[in-house]
Amino acid sequence: MTLPMIIQGGMGAGVSNWRLANAVASRGQLGVVSGTAMATILARRLQDGDAGGHMRRALAHFPDQGMASRILDRYYIEGGKAPGVAYRPVPMYTLRPAKHLQELTVVANFAEVFLAKEGHSGVVGINLLEKIQLPNLLSLFGAVLAGVDYVLMGAGIPREIPGVLDALAEGRVATLKIDVRGVDIQDDFRVHLDPHEFLGDCLPPLTRPRFLAIISSVTLAIALVKKGTGRVDGFVIEGPTAGGHNAPPRGAIQLNQRGEPIYGARDEVDLNKIRELGLPFWLAGSFANPLKFKQVLDSGATGIQVGTVFALCEESGLEPEIKRTLVRQAITTTVDVFTDPDASPTGFPFKVARLAGTISESDVYGARPRMCDLGYLRTAYKKTDGTTGMRCPSQPIDTYLKQGGTLAETVGRKCVCNGLMANIGLGQMQKNGYIEKPLVTTGDDLTSIASLLSPGEDTYTAADVLRYLCSPPDSTAMSRNLAGNL
Repeated sequence: MTLPMIIQGGMGAGVSNWRLANAVASRGQLGVVSGTAMATILARRLQDGDAGGHMRRALAHFPDQGMASRILDRYYIEGGKAPGVAYRPVPMYTLRPAKHLQELTVVANFAEVFLAKEGHSGVVGINLLEKIQLPNLLSLFGAVLAGVDYVLMGAGIPREIPGVLDALAEGRVATLKIDVRGVDIQDDFRVHLDPHEFLGDCLPPLTRPRFLAIISSVTLAIALVKKGTGRVDGFVIEGPTAGGHNAPPRGAIQLNQRGEPIYGARDEVDLNKIRELGLPFWLAGSFANPLKFKQVLDSGATGIQVGTVFALCEESGLEPEIKRTLVRQAITTTVDVFTDPDASPTGFPFKVARLAGTISESDVYGARPRMCDLGYLRTAYKKTDGTTGMRCPSQPIDTYLKQGGTLAETVGRKCVCNGLMANIGLGQMQKNGYIEKPLVTTGDDLTSIASLLSPGEDTYTAADVLRYLCSPPDSTAMSRNLAGNL
């Protein structure tokens, strides 16, 4: 398999959707779907009437049609739900999720990858977060069933994922250790998935996808190669200017005058040591222009991962008005991207675009009733009776404290889950009438946007991005050396 030089980033929940991944993959590069919260996304797309019939078309190809029918029977609404009616809720994950949630997760990830691969011979990947552990076995199984070519995972140490992919492809039981707060040294909490038990006679032959670990340090790369449970096929080395969740700085966290984490020399990645591992690697974080792309290739890297410019193209899942606003602000250099050390319940810094009417604004954040009804970023904890519970620092504070959390952990925490749903037009109307507001994430560097637009236009396509990146570099237009971004 020829390795792609450009990886389209797996941004947000439903931003890197099947349309975007299909557009990139059909043009010879690696199109990537986000696997985050796919169960909720599929359920809400079906309740909105499945415009174009794409979800139903994908479900018609799922190996177990009885399972697909159960999903449709529960969520599909002909013509879409009435305006002002809340979405039917999806169960939240626990270490022993409801059977329906297991089926929904597998089917949803299958559908997204199936549609991304439809109609071309290119390669498609799925991006998942190590921090969101509970759905991952199910998400990976659905993606592998659809023939996903690559799995990309970061936001933690995905040491067990290579072995999981081996097991799933071979039809063996896959297990995944779950991080649980308050455990004793002898505790070992795990989730399991048996492909044969799950699909029975409907289980088709499966192929193991390549695994690319998203990392931000040489230490983590070496650990994954030496201590991973299976083969690591390459690395995406992500810098702190990339959008979404960022790795925290090494050492004690210091903040700049804006309240953002300060990254320094200890956070730079020694590419010579990465090269010594002998595996392909891609660089991510502010490399979206032809000159930097060429310099990356000249440095010995396989290529680049590009996120933000794809997130704002026509095919992405972001709401059109959000895209237009960010594009206009990028052109006028008025966009304000803030690396928020507190926003995400994961504790990882989270890059947020400050936009009026979104949760990035203190008054909008303050007006939102604290609740946790999606639960993707909840953390498992051990109860006094030895069983496990789930909690999130963005939920009601009294509840969080009763579950053993601390008050300090709740300060500034935002409901990323509901914000990401609103970003893609699937925001919930809560029982109290509150309509969830967006929480938009983007990378620091939007300077390439103007180069992608035709005169008088404020939109562009994924094909425009690829043509721009692969165009001859104009070295006079970009004098800053690549070394400044490593």
